[in-house]
Amino acid sequence: MNLNNYGWNDKLNQLKQESTYNTLSHGRVSIVHRTCYEVVSENGLFQCELTGNMMYGKLDSELPCTGDWVIFQPFDDHKGIIVDMLPRERTLYRKKNGTVADKQAIASYVDKAFIVQSLDDNFNVRRAERFMVQILEENIKPVLVLNKADLGLDRQKIEEQIEHIARQMPVLFTSIHQSQTILQLRESISEGETVVFVGSSGVGKSSLVNALCRKAVLLTSDISLSTGKGRHTSTRREMVLIDNSSVLIDTPGVREFGLTIGNSDSLAEILEISDYVKLCRFRDCEHINEPGCAVLEAVKSGALDCRVYESYLKLQREAWYFSASEHEKRKKNKSFSKLVDEVKKHKTNL
Repeated sequence: MNLNNYGWNDKLNQLKQESTYNTLSHGRVSIVHRTCYEVVSENGLFQCELTGNMMYGKLDSELPCTGDWVIFQPFDDHKGIIVDMLPRERTLYRKKNGTVADKQAIASYVDKAFIVQSLDDNFNVRRAERFMVQILEENIKPVLVLNKADLGLDRQKIEEQIEHIARQMPVLFTSIHQSQTILQLRESISEGETVVFVGSSGVGKSSLVNALCRKAVLLTSDISLSTGKGRHTSTRREMVLIDNSSVLIDTPGVREFGLTIGNSDSLAEILEISDYVKLCRFRDCEHINEPGCAVLEAVKSGALDCRVYESYLKLQREAWYFSASEHEKRKKNKSFSKLVDEVKKHKTNL
């Protein structure tokens, strides 16, 4: 296999040379299973496991995810052991469900992220804002894909609702039954790019991937008769090639997408509130009930959509809470590490 088609370049090769294991094979994680990883390499596809040091010496969010570049020791029957991982870039994370400050890596070395929503009951502007904020935070280019455009819809009404986010990212209307929209989607993916599809269950991500690849590479399912919605198909993050020139990562549908951003200040700029923030009387204005708050004045006058304002407050609280909880978690981990070092030092002295 030609790994250049999967994104291998001189920079990655230089990073590999800095590894202790630079003489071993390298490859890109294409699928993550519960206990093993499928790795694409120059010599084909390998099923790999982690060394004990990697498995127990890293946080869950630091373990390989789809898109990561790894170094592995190959064995017979195309099996191997992952011994090292190259430093990540442009990694899309989300807050792990049921946790306070744990995060989950979805895909790495991503150039562009397609936020897929379907133009039925799934369409939700607030959810699109949430995805957009996280994606921009990771220096990944977002694109909003409004799928199932063949359904009867008021396109003007939709465009009015997304006007503020359409200024932050391209918006594409797609349908697998309208070939020109698939062509437009394909043309939005540049040669050599790695793109990821994210969104809720049943929005048609897998069908779009199959249409882009011009063949059935992912499983799809029919519309549920009981709910009228698409059934969830993808159960894992999976990497496929498009025309042997671009890499696409499909992801399972998510019910929740919690923010893991460390700086909530970027929210004001992304949601186009920063111009009002600069006009507030107090520099530490929280835009809730302070006198002289230009943001509140903009909401009252109608210059700022109250729904965007409420979304801003909600996302800001969520980002602040995650950042504060992560800080406390790091302090605890640091204290624990210090205690372990002291115990080791004491045993050595004995």
